[in-house]
Amino acid sequence: MAMTEDGPDKSNSGETPPPFVLKSAVTPNAFVFAAPHSGRHYPGSMIRAANLETHSLRLSEDAYVDRLFAAAPEHGANLLVATHARAYLDLNRAENELDPDMFNPPLEEGDLDITHRVRAGLGIIPKLIAEGMPIYEGTLPAREALFRISNVYRPYHDKLASLLDARKAQFGRAVLIDCHSMPSETPAGRRRGRSAGPDIVLGDNWGASCDRELTSLAEELLIRAGFSVRRNVPYSGGFSTQHYGKPNSGYHALQIELSRGLYMHESTLQPLQSFPEVEKKLGWFVSQLIETYTRHMGLNRADKLPRAAE
Repeated sequence: MAMTEDGPDKSNSGETPPPFVLKSAVTPNAFVFAAPHSGRHYPGSMIRAANLETHSLRLSEDAYVDRLFAAAPEHGANLLVATHARAYLDLNRAENELDPDMFNPPLEEGDLDITHRVRAGLGIIPKLIAEGMPIYEGTLPAREALFRISNVYRPYHDKLASLLDARKAQFGRAVLIDCHSMPSETPAGRRRGRSAGPDIVLGDNWGASCDRELTSLAEELLIRAGFSVRRNVPYSGGFSTQHYGKPNSGYHALQIELSRGLYMHESTLQPLQSFPEVEKKLGWFVSQLIETYTRHMGLNRADKLPRAAE
């Protein structure tokens, strides 16, 4: 069943969306924002093979994250939004992070990277949703892995890489802000009200994926916006942050994880009354981050970015 902005699309149109939607800035700058996990399209072939109802599958979505960062193009950043659901294919994984035993015939292990994420059932084609529930009753045809990677994964990452390369060529550096959401840290976060744990976790791969000044600026702006912020724990950055973040070559990648309890009911997936306020705060954050960093990114590394409050 396809998904619309607000949930399952019951039109039964059978239409398959493109692998991504690109919202371009009229006057671009060095920033690219990406939302790889907010996709809402569940292909019919997956629904037929799945052992779960659509609502259960949706629990692994970074629901509404694309809407929360929708202001990015207004401030010169391109916004790349995935259309297909994370439970169908996880774009924040390496292409070869596959569980060979999920498929029939089993995939050749020599071509795969069986990471701890794969062993946990959370490879590029997930075996489980985030709640730990098995998605499929049996194995999938081996050709399904190639189909999903060829038709969704590669087009998305080809576009993301080309956007970053274009920014680097034009501005001398490129900045990827990879936008995600995270479960609240305790079950209390599943009730209406303020979420438990930090509001936001910033992941820069422990300083390896971007200038520390960028992380510090983002942290201070988010605190000024009224959020509680933590760095790198428990999310230091996924595949995209690690793959695209090469600060010594002019490519900077910072992951942002928003606590879902801030803006949505984590069980029903319905937006809370606080949603517009969170959206407004993040819009301010995006504008200030881009404006401040853009103003100073031509300085020598020996020069320090001014504090956001100055």
